[in-house]
Formats: sequence, structure tokens, C-alpha cells
Amino acid sequence: MLNGEQPLLREAVAADLPQLVAMLADDALGAQREDTSQPLNRAYCSAFQAIERDSNNLLLVAEIEQSIAAMLQLTFIPYLTHIGSWRCLIEGVRVHSDYRGRQLGRLLLESAIDSARDRGCRIVQLTSDKQRPRALHFYESLGFVATHEGFKLKL
Repeated sequence: MLNGEQPLLREAVAADLPQLVAMLADDALGAQREDTSQPLNRAYCSAFQAIERDSNNLLLVAEIEQSIAAMLQLTFIPYLTHIGSWRCLIEGVRVHSDYRGRQLGRLLLESAIDSARDRGCRIVQLTSDKQRPRALHFYESLGFVATHEGFKLKL
């Protein structure tokens, strides 16, 4: 558990970007696709600004002692399927290596699911790379079911 450390769950701010990018790059897969050079690649700033302006996007962080300990992005999507319902897409889930295995990811995901409920979503969906078996097991422990085969096309 978090040993009495109570994380603050809040929306990310621009000043968080260096810590967020570092977390995204802090595993074998992320190290191949993220750019941790300084100054920060402007594409991250542009993406953050777009997320911040879009009321259907939320970049959520968990902060412990003024450090970002975990993050994820929520995107709320209207659909015609399921009788015109909304769904929530969860992406970019990361827990800082110092906080893994201490239930912080569970707390953050449960908060994300609550946000989806509050927004009237009928489905919460996410993807996880098949090379991350621990993550797949974690999502299943939260009630997610692998009902579909996902496809991605890199452009």
C-alpha cells in the first residue's frame, strides 16, 4: 500500500510535462518511442495544449510529495452504437517505478472509471501492449475483459 502517503489526484498542468514524458519513457517500450531530450520536444507541448483545450480529454495525475507518481489520459467519445452512448478511452497509463506495486495504479484507474460514470459513459475501454503481461493481468483484476482483438496502423 502507499504507507500513509495520500496521493493528490488532479488534472495535469504544463509544468508537469517533463515528469510525464520521463514516465512515458521509463520502460523498454516507451524508451523506443519517446523523446526525453531537453529542452522538451515541442510536439509534447502542442499535444498537451490540445488535450487541455478539449473538454472531452482529461490528463489525470497522482501526485505524492510534489512529485508525479502516476498518470493516465481519458478521452470521452460519443458513439452511435449502444444506442448513442458515450464511452471512455483510457490511454497512457503509467506509474512511476518508485511507486509500482503499491496500489497507486488501482487508485488512479478506479478514479478514471468513476469519472467515466460521472460523464454518463456506458463503456470504458483501453488497450495494453501484449508485451506487458503484468499490465494485462492488472486490468483484468479491475474487471476489464479482453473481448476484442485490437489493431493499430502507424502512420
